[in-house]
Amino acid sequence: MGFSCSFHHFPDSYQRAMAKTILIIEDEPGILETIQIALEAEGFSCISAMTGREGISLVNETLSLILLDVGLPDQTGFDVLKQIRNHFDTPVILLTARNAEIDKVVGLELGADDYVVKPFSPRELTSRIRAVLRRYGPKDKKEEAVLFLPDEKKKIIYYAGKPLPLSPYEYKTLILFLHHPGRIFTREEIMDRVWTEPEDSFDRAVDTVIKNIRARLKEVRSDLDPIETRRGQGYGLKENL
Repeated sequence: MGFSCSFHHFPDSYQRAMAKTILIIEDEPGILETIQIALEAEGFSCISAMTGREGISLVNETLSLILLDVGLPDQTGFDVLKQIRNHFDTPVILLTARNAEIDKVVGLELGADDYVVKPFSPRELTSRIRAVLRRYGPKDKKEEAVLFLPDEKKKIIYYAGKPLPLSPYEYKTLILFLHHPGRIFTREEIMDRVWTEPEDSFDRAVDTVIKNIRARLKEVRSDLDPIETRRGQGYGLKENL
């Protein structure tokens, strides 16, 4: 028995739902690391740069948002913002240690979408990011409508934008269901495709895994039950979620 899968086998709706990518231009390693950890925990994909020049070279149409430090070592964040705005309308949130009103005014007049003063909490920053992204129209709403977003490289499944804390068997079972929405698997089929330790393979183990998956999903969206149970047949993922 074994288990293997690759992302390109998912239905088209999952392939199109790529995580939003955020570029972080910040020269303080500790702050950069804190931001990246917080954003990845919320389901974002991150790339980073520690100078304005490097940051500008990474700007492209696929970015969802840019976090831009004002106090960079090679040029000011305002200068970087000017260059970005000459070619891209990507949302930009400025990060700065200065709280002067004139700095905020200059940043916003140059085309920044928001302004966050250091020190800030990761929760505040992610809230600001989501607020800015919500202002950027239908594309964001469409992507948020996708309930499940698997990241197989990191062995994480995001559900309604939140990472699910799943055990290895729970993760593999849910991945199996995501590959085949609408299909009902018997307990034997689930064990054959997912279980790697024969001594753990028994009907009640599958029931327990399904129960745990349901509990994790309910913690995120109590109004939904994506897992389908057919008495005498087995389990699967409901179609057309």
